[in-house]
Amino acid sequence: MILFKGRGLTWPLAADLSEAQLQELLFHKAGPEAGVRRRSEPDWTAIHAELKRKHVTLQILWDEHTALNPEGYRYSRFCELYRAWEGKLSLSMRQTYLGGEKLFVDHAGDTVPVVVDRHTGEIRQAHIFVAVMGASSLTYAEATWSEGLADWIGAHERAFGFIGGAPKLVVPDNAKTAVIKACFYEPNVNRTYEEMLAHYNTAALPARPRKPRDKPKVEAAARIMERYLLGRLRKRVFYALAELNEAIAGVLTELNDERIIRRLGATRRALFIDLDQPHLSPLPAQDYVYAEWQVRRANLDYHVDIDGCFYSVPFRYA
Repeated sequence: MILFKGRGLTWPLAADLSEAQLQELLFHKAGPEAGVRRRSEPDWTAIHAELKRKHVTLQILWDEHTALNPEGYRYSRFCELYRAWEGKLSLSMRQTYLGGEKLFVDHAGDTVPVVVDRHTGEIRQAHIFVAVMGASSLTYAEATWSEGLADWIGAHERAFGFIGGAPKLVVPDNAKTAVIKACFYEPNVNRTYEEMLAHYNTAALPARPRKPRDKPKVEAAARIMERYLLGRLRKRVFYALAELNEAIAGVLTELNDERIIRRLGATRRALFIDLDQPHLSPLPAQDYVYAEWQVRRANLDYHVDIDGCFYSVPFRYA
């Protein structure tokens, strides 16, 4: 072997070395590679899911982690790494949803055409109602002929039946069917809507006017439903509202029970059973009886006009 001397060191000539040996001599490791973590990495997905439970904090989860991994991260670094991981979930406003706390409701922006007369080809547009649980993102949707109060109330009742309970709060937008007068602080909720929610032991918390990021869950779910129904089913013709709702039910099964949320590693249904379902209020024994409230002035003949019909009232109201 021929040796080469230089800088006080004696090396074999490169001709006598393999590529790997030469790399080892010239670029030998001086310790752990930069950027390689020397401590066990927490399961951020599990931690994120646990934070949706009531009374659970990062301090509690860090205590549990260090009990199993004494050489793990200190609390400040633990929080810093979690916030960095959480920040990659979405670029929109970050919100924390507790299990069973909020149900977000809205109508999708686009409608779905339904052929109501096969002979004339008459088409009627169906509106898509969407409801999403905050913690698990479990999604419910159905088609209705309108966005009027009767269809709005009925869709809510069927949504509560779908999830098997009632959340503590329902978050609608400021549509007239939900909110009579929008306000940043004290919106005036439609009386029929308010009574229906009280029947299910819940209440409305309307989003602020012109603030769609107050309800990002339902905004995203509405986009998903539009893509499935208007995109994937664009070549299918629906001849009845029931037929459209049957197609929507198939989409919901795929979305809730089969499609895995990549960042959380679980389906919406699994997250719902674990996070939301234990905290829902039970459904009442009796169904809600739909009623509309209208303000009317009694005429001199102590009758009031409601939709073209006259009803008598006590004469003192004349």
